[in-house]
Amino acid sequence: MCIRDRMEWEEQNKLRLSIRSVNLNIAMNNLIEAINRIQDSFAKVKIPLSLDLPIIAVVGAQSTGKSSVLETIVGKDFLPRGSGIVTRRPLILQLHNISEKREYAIFGHKPEIIYEDFDKVREEITFDTDRVAGNSKGISPIPIILKVYSSEVLDLTLVDLPGLTKVPVQGQPHDIEHIIHKIVLDIVKRENTLILAVSAGNTDIATSDAIKLAREVDPKGDRTIGVVTKLDIMNRGTDAMDVLQGKLYPLKLGYIGVVCRSQKDIMDRKSMKAALADEEEFFSQHPAYSKIKERCGIRYLSRTLSKLLMRHIRTCLPSLKNNINATLQERLIELRSYGMDTHVPVSYTHLRAHETRHDLVCRLLLEKKKKKKK
Repeated sequence: MCIRDRMEWEEQNKLRLSIRSVNLNIAMNNLIEAINRIQDSFAKVKIPLSLDLPIIAVVGAQSTGKSSVLETIVGKDFLPRGSGIVTRRPLILQLHNISEKREYAIFGHKPEIIYEDFDKVREEITFDTDRVAGNSKGISPIPIILKVYSSEVLDLTLVDLPGLTKVPVQGQPHDIEHIIHKIVLDIVKRENTLILAVSAGNTDIATSDAIKLAREVDPKGDRTIGVVTKLDIMNRGTDAMDVLQGKLYPLKLGYIGVVCRSQKDIMDRKSMKAALADEEEFFSQHPAYSKIKERCGIRYLSRTLSKLLMRHIRTCLPSLKNNINATLQERLIELRSYGMDTHVPVSYTHLRAHETRHDLVCRLLLEKKKKKKK
């Protein structure tokens, strides 16, 4: 082969690899979207997510910076803030990367409304939480689905769970710790759930509620990834290198250190762009963290989670398909036990707008159970 032919062959090969890479990315993004559609189906019939779907669940105690991590990943202020328990229902956060510069959000329970003002997104989360869980700090396992579309995010889905707590505030049941623990445990104990355990760097990792809970269901650390926040406010002369390097409690998926906005930064309306720049500067100039700066920060965390979720979905897909089909058959059999002929009437004639056959089965089953109780 002459030099010219060789060069042409290499160029063609690069083009083929590039096309293959693009097709692979499209295929993997479609996998995430498929899981999102299943989550949407459960939300439409207003029942807790019961299938063992491949998801990333975000776990952390109050005041560990869990909300700040999520907001920085999204690049927007959109989560309710305040004292006590703020996240009182699971929030399924579906991020969609789009080419247009426009940024907007859509709720699963209000698909006809497009939110471009993220302050309104915060208000709707609060309003719908009060509607379902009550306005007296009650807790509910029924999730809120929020879809965010932006050119600044990666394709990623995270499930933000209520913050772990020990002391009830006024208006909450005395056993609030056990209520939240059960809701969180019901999700993280599933084998297909990856656990994003958020801990504060200025506290002892041995006392981390997130790591403690993760160890209950994942004792070998096979499906837990640790996030260490507040590294910038640790005592002078100390660092969290032993934690980040997995020397104290090793995790197969490792730890990632991040620095998010402080409460003062939030009150001063510090931009996400400025916060990310400050975070990068912090890790670059720190005497210890500069050695691992490429594996720190929100941007690295987002890329890592997106890749992990895609790989995880691909691994779980065969068994997930079997489980969905088995569950569907079980529900059809149960519907028949209520006297409904699912061979003819339970067809697309019963479908509502934007409803799939899976949605239909769930909804009809729920309606039949309600009628039976009456």
